[in-house]
Amino acid sequence: MTDTSDTTSIRDAVSRQLPRRYRAELRFRAAGLAAVASAVGILVILLISILSQGLPAFTVNQLVLPVHLDRSMVDPEGDASEASLRRGAYSRVLQDAIRAEFPEVTARRDLRNLFGLYTPLNATRLMDAVLADPSLVGETYTFRMPIADDLDLYLKGRLVEDRTLATGGLLTISADGDALALNSSAPDFESLVEDAMATMRAEATALDARAARARNLAAELEGSDAEDALYEAGRLSAQAQALREELAENDGRIELNRDLPTILVELSGVAVRLTALGADGRTASGEAMLGDASDISGASDWTLYVIDTPESRRRVSDQAIVWTRALEARGLVRTDFNTYLFTNADSREPELAGVKGALFGSILTMLIVICLSVPVGVFTAIYLEEYAPKNRLTDFIEVNINNLAAVPSIVFGLLGLAVFINAFGLPRSAPLVGGLVLSLMTLPTVIIASRAALKAVPQSIRQAALAVGASKTQSVFHHVLPLAAPGILTGSIIGLAQALGETAPLLMIGMVAFIADAPTLGLEGLTQPATVMPVQVFLWSDGAERAFEARTAAAILVLLALMIGFNALAIYLRRRFERRW
Repeated sequence: MTDTSDTTSIRDAVSRQLPRRYRAELRFRAAGLAAVASAVGILVILLISILSQGLPAFTVNQLVLPVHLDRSMVDPEGDASEASLRRGAYSRVLQDAIRAEFPEVTARRDLRNLFGLYTPLNATRLMDAVLADPSLVGETYTFRMPIADDLDLYLKGRLVEDRTLATGGLLTISADGDALALNSSAPDFESLVEDAMATMRAEATALDARAARARNLAAELEGSDAEDALYEAGRLSAQAQALREELAENDGRIELNRDLPTILVELSGVAVRLTALGADGRTASGEAMLGDASDISGASDWTLYVIDTPESRRRVSDQAIVWTRALEARGLVRTDFNTYLFTNADSREPELAGVKGALFGSILTMLIVICLSVPVGVFTAIYLEEYAPKNRLTDFIEVNINNLAAVPSIVFGLLGLAVFINAFGLPRSAPLVGGLVLSLMTLPTVIIASRAALKAVPQSIRQAALAVGASKTQSVFHHVLPLAAPGILTGSIIGLAQALGETAPLLMIGMVAFIADAPTLGLEGLTQPATVMPVQVFLWSDGAERAFEARTAAAILVLLALMIGFNALAIYLRRRFERRW
């Protein structure tokens, strides 16, 4: 009777606990799913961020100019020899080609700005084209060259905030002294007047806020620092007051300057930058930026192009934008796939910078790592797992191998600097030294992964091989090693992928240097100056030009593609050679 009651009470207690256990299991599953979803979400956000920044770097806007290769300029000796062609004035050839598109530009300062539409390094590219085909001398050659990096960002819509406004009135432009007087039959400028006044009021408010912060700072300082803060506060307050007085005194007329949005009037072959807006919204004053606009009457096909980012806050001038838009309208600017990103090495000019040098450097460095770390690591694992006696010495070696796997990578860079460069005298910034350093760093990972793969092979395989008369070496290399190959390959490739993404140890041996020429893919390239993909990402991320931001993200995408390829190869090899027992 007692046993029955005890059993019943136990059953009741268990039945009461089951729902609580089920709820706990559901909470655990929900927590696990939430963790997985969070990890996937963060990964997706990271990839979207990199893609959004890097994809513009895979396209480039190029100037497509008809370049006349005048024989007297390109071949000064007249014998079409390589020496003569190399002395050609290719920079002047490009300048003449761009001047032909804007013959009205004659002032030295304007010409200097005009030639800034492209980098002078393109003259070398033109020379290479002529050297490759000397028959071009004396002909008109269609030459493609990337537009300046800031203008490339402008054409991609990543440099300024701009908008185009439709118009409804008939436009008349006449000369008014040195300026141009513009008159529209409709209030097409009215909204621009209101926008400019709102911008000036917002700027005055912002200046007052900065002046107040400067006064508060002055109250906390003493001596000359306080005087400097008060002076800055007074200067900012004076600027704010000047803006308000300008708004009050001009009766609605707005004088435009470099601190306000740029307004361009565009019609066929003509561009006028407005310098003032009338209060009635129908009149304006301006200056010619392109073409002859001194006598235009009753034009209907005109638009207002507004650059909301003031000229004082951007690296590209209004004139450069006008020239770029004119070239684009004439079909001389085309968007192409950016082959320079893959065919050029590093460059100080973002539009010509590429990953070729870093990619070749990574290939040469990884060849050294593959040839050293994989064989040495695998044979070390075979000896320790299959042959080495179990004593204090082997235990000491195993402990140190495990410790080396946890050593920070920069320590290996210091070791390489002290041993390979300072002691052995190997060249700095060379793939050979980089490969040796990364091999030392990868060895512990390969050894540990290979030992784990060998340990996973059942002892019955070894015993069966020995039972049929195989020697110890035959049983290891003919039976155990083939069965452990998937794990060994997987661990080795993952270790190589880790080495491919390392930066810190390579910085210590000088592979952070600027390398303008890609190393040769061969034995001689092992001692040539080079860099690698992670270091190239580091260098570009520190670049002053904004265009390097997109190239940094693009280089990250290339590096990610290499890493994904390595891991995909590891998965394929593991499934290809996998054995079950």
